[in-house]
Amino acid sequence: MVGVRIEPEDWDLTKVPDHLKITFRVVDERRRKLAEDKDLEALRQRLRPKTRAAISKAFESSKEAVGIEQRGGLTRWTVGTLPRTFETRRGGQPVKAYPALVDEGASVAVRLFDTEAEQREAMWRGTRRLILLQLPSNPAKFVQDKLSNQAKLALSSSPHGSVRALFDDCVAAAADRLIAARGGPAWDEESFRKLFDAVRGDIMDATLDTVRKVQEVLAAWQSCERRLKATGSPVLLPSLTDIREQLSELITPGFVTAHGVRRLPDLMRYLVAVDRRLQQLPGNADRDRARMAKVREMRDEYAWLLEQFPPGRPVPQEALEIRWMIEELRVSYFAHALGTAYPVSDKRIVKAIDAVAP
Repeated sequence: MVGVRIEPEDWDLTKVPDHLKITFRVVDERRRKLAEDKDLEALRQRLRPKTRAAISKAFESSKEAVGIEQRGGLTRWTVGTLPRTFETRRGGQPVKAYPALVDEGASVAVRLFDTEAEQREAMWRGTRRLILLQLPSNPAKFVQDKLSNQAKLALSSSPHGSVRALFDDCVAAAADRLIAARGGPAWDEESFRKLFDAVRGDIMDATLDTVRKVQEVLAAWQSCERRLKATGSPVLLPSLTDIREQLSELITPGFVTAHGVRRLPDLMRYLVAVDRRLQQLPGNADRDRARMAKVREMRDEYAWLLEQFPPGRPVPQEALEIRWMIEELRVSYFAHALGTAYPVSDKRIVKAIDAVAP
């Protein structure tokens, strides 16, 4: 049989017998076997600690040549220029790593990463922490002094556990917005100084603006929670459970930084959509369950997509954006009059998943 076109999705590698699969073997510099597996990604994950140890050892032996070393306890930029990559040879084999600043709370550290994606994520957080550590005054304290007692009371009810934790979240999110606007993060001392000066000049106002937006989001969330508690018919239990899950994913400890300041208006719209869904639910249970089933199907597809990426590694941003497509789908189903940020449907979501699946 010839001329039959075989598409990539026609292949099911799980059905291929083991003796027909490639065996991947890793050996040390003395050619001794360290491990082998039919699954290359599983092999990488199993050997990840040894890989990092080998990279660190190679880095330490070459630190004078590259002019930098792994170290912690940094509260100022004292690392000169941080190279984007570190390359050397160990046991005759090339070794490549990606240095970055790492956020350690009260300080930052220089550490090595296996991938550019991990480096990018760590460097952003490390740069943000180093900037915040050097601010002459705490933006959270500035914001507290500007808020009314009523506003403080509204902000006291959040998933963060304390107002201080919520304010710290808002400060970090505001810093992220300013760093992004100025092309951060920085990789050398001069660039960091310019970035720091720019952020320092705007961080107070940016934090206050963020807190005020978050206050509105939390008020909408609290309204949803109250209406949810007041709606208790057993017939509505599947829909109520779905709504609880949605709220627990949207409003979590650290949600301001995790979602970003630019996402706060969308969060407001999603919460208003939840409130309208709850209002309509008692007289609309059957249709609600039918639409909920479609959303659940998309959520399952998205969960499958996330499982395709290596554990412990950052998920590509284009894949994470699909989560927000599903939120927009909810708006189109349960509160259509609010409008969506862009055209959305289950078919568009499936197409987006197919486009980013590895």
